[in-house]
Amino acid sequence: MKKILPVFSYIFHPLFIPTIATFVYFLFAFSNFRIEEIIIVLTQVTTLTILIPIAFYFFLRSTGKINSIMIVNIDQRKIPLLVQCFIIILLVQKSITIERYAELHFFFLGALLSTIIALILLFCKIKASLHMLAISSLTVFVFGLNIHHQANAIYLVLFFVLSSGFVASSRLEMNAHTPKELLIGLLIGSLSQLSLLFLWL
Repeated sequence: MKKILPVFSYIFHPLFIPTIATFVYFLFAFSNFRIEEIIIVLTQVTTLTILIPIAFYFFLRSTGKINSIMIVNIDQRKIPLLVQCFIIILLVQKSITIERYAELHFFFLGALLSTIIALILLFCKIKASLHMLAISSLTVFVFGLNIHHQANAIYLVLFFVLSSGFVASSRLEMNAHTPKELLIGLLIGSLSQLSLLFLWL
């Protein structure tokens, strides 16, 4: 089990969560969109939230600003989080608009809020688990989608709840975070999404 747990840190890496959330969103609202539109949006989200940050990561690593993809050091987290804020702002303004993709729009607004909070905490020398922040945001979002669409997808919600537990265990197993840092990430991610949930339910 100890060998399997770290896998969850990579599967549910914060970079992948926006794409997973977008995929799940279209899974619930598939009948409302053409397949071509779904592919275009997924491509946009994947490019902006995965490919561009990875390219930026290699740039920062080559310049010595970052030494690990998990970005353990507090000071090394500031630039990536700032870049993430700009990427999310670009998405909600130009692509994931409230008029067309309301639920997903609010998910990204919640993600922006939680990212800003995590960034501010870094300046206070407080480190939050970005993995827990991301997976808890996704879990609340899926829970909201289930209610909004009256889909009765209990097993999908349960899957993400259990995944949150596995991610937390994996971060502890890898000595990447303390329980306090995991709790901070969990609270930031879930409360940011919950604070906006009533706007689209």
